[in-house]
Amino acid sequence: MQLRILDNEYWYGGNVVDGSKMPFRLDSDVTIDLTENQTPNQSMPLFISTKGRVIWRDTGYIISFKNGVIDVPNDVVVIDGYKNLKGAYLAAMKSYFPFKNRIPARELFESPIYNTWIELTFHQSQPAIEKYAEDIISNDMPPGVLMIDDGWSNYYGDWTFHTGNFPNPKRMVDHLKSLGFKVMLWICPFISADTIKYREAVAKDILIKTPEGEPFITKWWNGYSAVLDMTNLNAQKWLKEQMNELQELGIDGFKFDAGDSKYYKVDNETYHKTTPDGQSNLWAKFGEQYPFNEYRVTFRAGGYPLLQRLCDKNHSWTKNGIASLIPDTLVQGITGHPFSCPDMIGGGEYLNFQELSGNLDPELFVRHAEIACLMPSMQFSAAPYRILDKHHFSYVQKSIAVRNKYAAYMMSLVDHAAETGEPIVRYMSYEFPDAPVEKITNQFMLGERYLVAPIVEKGKTSRKVYLPKGSWEHNNKEFQSNGENVEVVTEFGEPAIFKKLI
Repeated sequence: MQLRILDNEYWYGGNVVDGSKMPFRLDSDVTIDLTENQTPNQSMPLFISTKGRVIWRDTGYIISFKNGVIDVPNDVVVIDGYKNLKGAYLAAMKSYFPFKNRIPARELFESPIYNTWIELTFHQSQPAIEKYAEDIISNDMPPGVLMIDDGWSNYYGDWTFHTGNFPNPKRMVDHLKSLGFKVMLWICPFISADTIKYREAVAKDILIKTPEGEPFITKWWNGYSAVLDMTNLNAQKWLKEQMNELQELGIDGFKFDAGDSKYYKVDNETYHKTTPDGQSNLWAKFGEQYPFNEYRVTFRAGGYPLLQRLCDKNHSWTKNGIASLIPDTLVQGITGHPFSCPDMIGGGEYLNFQELSGNLDPELFVRHAEIACLMPSMQFSAAPYRILDKHHFSYVQKSIAVRNKYAAYMMSLVDHAAETGEPIVRYMSYEFPDAPVEKITNQFMLGERYLVAPIVEKGKTSRKVYLPKGSWEHNNKEFQSNGENVEVVTEFGEPAIFKKLI
């Protein structure tokens, strides 16, 4: 099926990692393969346009934008008549991924999240984690949600604390909570082969199999593992029983990692027939029962009450780093993932912190915090007080103070998103359909009230901000815009913030 791209029509959707390529338009020349999510982030089989058109299919497909034409399979759903981007999104959401009036735990938005990964990598231990938490408090950062990352368990599939590294996990959890933290643990759907839990899973027949009937072993970033069959309710029960025991220790929730479609195979034998994307989606559905949750990769999980983080970004100013944070978060919002997190501040690619040790860019770290402070959640991993001097660290603390100032409004948007499905971080064209703002992806609307414009380029102290026609307030000064670009000098660590006046 071929669709003609209309004059001044702009399209958004598909893969979150393609945010910097959007919007797609008359002069685009791009083909996107959604047949199976091969990206490390969220993917939705949805595209919507500023002219009020929607493209959807329950499963993935190949779509191309070329020579003014959109080429899609004949069985996709194409609907129009919704006037603008907002109308198209709301219509698609109500029909294909309605929200459930539920949100992830409020604490994931009300306070910073701290993840132990960059500081400890695979060397998680009770003394190191307690010190990480104590250092957060002693450096005047607020307590929040503490995520204990990969390396805390005996091995994959045995979700108990490593007996040597965690001599008394209950005491550790109690200590962390006494400091004001909620505590989450990293888990995955994999099981280390040649282990007791692997043999137990084989006996229970809860693993994915090869066409020959043998346990399927997948290659992923940490090696080779067997995989739980999430189509089998007994597999889910087996996992949940282990998680129940962790919650009895005081664990509040879980970071659900892996589950990437690319770690499954089309010819996998499962209890109920499904696809790699189907397994990924079931992993996401499983996490809905835990308000304290986080996901990095999902397929067709728009509308789910999940905190969905951007994939690990490089410690760089490029489109593989800080330049992608706003564009990708905007795609998350317009594809039904409003409860989002713009990666770990400074970049989540841990190898960068090892390779660049001593040469990290403090300006970049501060700008990342500046971007994150008015996004739905704000997550630290690399300890800013360790890698920054006092001067730069003070600006990170300033970003946290900015977030606190707008916390009540942020929580109202979180609640509103659960009820209506509307994005929290919004494209300019979502709120201003008649303004020439379709290609702007380095500023955003926070709800309908605030225009937020962080600095995303190295060495800059000011930036251009496009203000749609209307009355605005900035730094306690009111002024009228005729629809124009204004040059704004910003405070380090604080984005330019314009309040829309009624």
